[in-house]
Amino acid sequence: MSEKLVDIRDLTVGYHTKYGRLVHVLRNVNLQIEPGETLGLVGESGCGKSTLGQAMMGFLRSGSKILGGQVKYQGLDMFKLSSKELEGIRGKQIALIPQNAGQSLTPTLRVGKQIMEALDLNAGIKGEEAKERTVELLGQVQLPTPDEMATRYPHELSGGQQQRVAVAMALAGNPDMLVLDEPTTGLDVTTQAHILELLRDVVKEMGTAMMYISHDLGVIARVSDRISVMYAGEKVEDATARQLFKTPSHPYTRGLLESIPRLTLSGIPKSMPGQPPLPGTLPGCHFEPRCQFATDICRQEAPKLESISKTPDDSKKGFGDHLARCHHWEELTKTDFSEELKEVYQDVRKEISTEPAITITDVEISYYRPGFLDNLMGTPHPPATVSGINLTVNRGETVALVGESGSGKSTIVRTVSGLLPAKEGAISFEKFDLTTDVDDRPKELQKRIQMIFQNPDASLNPRHSVDDILDQPLKLYFPDMPQEERDKRKRSLLDRVRLDYRYLTRFPAQMSGGEKQRVAIARAFAAEPEVVLCDEVTSALDVSVQAAVLDLLADLQKEHGTTYIFITHDLAVVRAFADRVAVLYQGRLCEVGTVDEIYSPPFHPYAQMLLGAALEPDPDMEPLLIGGDTPESSPPATGCPFQRRCPVRVGEICDTTMPAWVRPEGSIDHQIRCHIPIPELHAMQTESVAAD
Repeated sequence: MSEKLVDIRDLTVGYHTKYGRLVHVLRNVNLQIEPGETLGLVGESGCGKSTLGQAMMGFLRSGSKILGGQVKYQGLDMFKLSSKELEGIRGKQIALIPQNAGQSLTPTLRVGKQIMEALDLNAGIKGEEAKERTVELLGQVQLPTPDEMATRYPHELSGGQQQRVAVAMALAGNPDMLVLDEPTTGLDVTTQAHILELLRDVVKEMGTAMMYISHDLGVIARVSDRISVMYAGEKVEDATARQLFKTPSHPYTRGLLESIPRLTLSGIPKSMPGQPPLPGTLPGCHFEPRCQFATDICRQEAPKLESISKTPDDSKKGFGDHLARCHHWEELTKTDFSEELKEVYQDVRKEISTEPAITITDVEISYYRPGFLDNLMGTPHPPATVSGINLTVNRGETVALVGESGSGKSTIVRTVSGLLPAKEGAISFEKFDLTTDVDDRPKELQKRIQMIFQNPDASLNPRHSVDDILDQPLKLYFPDMPQEERDKRKRSLLDRVRLDYRYLTRFPAQMSGGEKQRVAIARAFAAEPEVVLCDEVTSALDVSVQAAVLDLLADLQKEHGTTYIFITHDLAVVRAFADRVAVLYQGRLCEVGTVDEIYSPPFHPYAQMLLGAALEPDPDMEPLLIGGDTPESSPPATGCPFQRRCPVRVGEICDTTMPAWVRPEGSIDHQIRCHIPIPELHAMQTESVAAD
């Protein structure tokens, strides 16, 4: 076997609190990566994934230190190298691709200039050669018109294009190793699928090794040769991708896999009870308090990470044995996990009221604001960002808005919330006109309609503690509530989103992204709203917390009849949680129906593309990529909004005429806007699904 590219031995990392207590982040972690291998690293927030990825580059957060072990890269001990020696490795031999490319790119520099800086720093390439190499790199990451892309600023690119630029910068030094920390979180399904294909091509063509850190097990199944599962700072299972997903042999791994919504199974999955402990705080197995298989030995004796299988030949590259840290792994491997999965999904379907909660009628929304010269010269206005939206959301119903980034989902929800004005049309809630600005709405209406934003960093005040953040809506909407009752309510809110009461003293900067999102959800429900507008509320959450949050949302809906408008890129979450689905492309509705109707033929060609790009947690399942991922800057002036990307367009009529709404035979709620007759669509798509 070839020499290890990365060799981590007995790595222990920790820090001292301000009270002098030693807290472990990683404990005795052993991990090796071969040249050209892709290792997936999974686990809940706080399990040590990012710390391990950073340590591999010879970096630790301020205050942290190595308490034992070593990290070797190509035989070099990373924490014994000088700063100058590390500069010769970072970027040149090991490159990082961060979670949020938009935040890692300099907004005032053109992307070509930023790549040229990376080439100068990591490859010593300057001048005309750097310009030529920049265009080559942008072409290598499959960006259209790379010479033109090099002249753009980051804000002129979509999220997927920004992430491709980040990949290009990482490849500038021709590294042997890539560390990817949640690089596709927040991207829509088609963009994510194309980014993953790009990374697979990079590995194949350049022989680059990768450590892929993610809580998205569908992504991990797609890219990984081998997977390490982290829990409470320890590695609890290590196996090839097929071994791990087909025969998970640690209760925690099973818990993660049971927490994932799936396209093929309806209902909300089971979430794991409890939370991970601090590493080193329990005498026996760290997972024992949450484990259904636990016995006395688990409470008394810490299990060792041991080989449970010496048949790694099902891996295409044959990396390593199947390892598990569990006293009862033999009991787990005797059961059929695929059959067990079918028992853990809770169907939340219910009778839907016919009483409207939110009614949207002929709504048009535009970001275009003509200037004085535009009006004077009679400059034609561009097509509206959102147009012709007619949608009714009934009381106690969950309607999901789905579509790629830029499809108008958040724009519609922000208009309903009063943060954006509608250019035309009406939006109503009982006697209230929702086209009014949020500041002009009465307090009663503000209390009854709440919004949870996608990015908690932008919605949580960094100077306020969690206690202050939760106290504010309680004071605002329940002014007569005593302080003692408010304190009790805040603890209850944190408990419902799976956070300990001690988080009340923390500030946003002291929490992970998933923890901050849970605080944002708790704040929204502090007002006891009737309508909640959810904008990608689960995209930053671990799968176990996501399942708990979906379960929480379902319970609140059942208890209080809460109405949801739910935005997400995760089509499996939609299948699990929504009652009806509205599919948007370029701000135009192209399909509306119940979940069962949307997820089976016939469907709009765009809906088929979205479903074809969705990833399942199964390494044997290949996504069906249909069409490119190049975003369109604006909708077409006439015709079908999907005309320019449609793989089955029928001709000039698609360019000139907006399709009429049609219903499949026997359907009441299902509507599709397409020129292809429904029987032809159904036959075409049924054949395609059968072939897959």
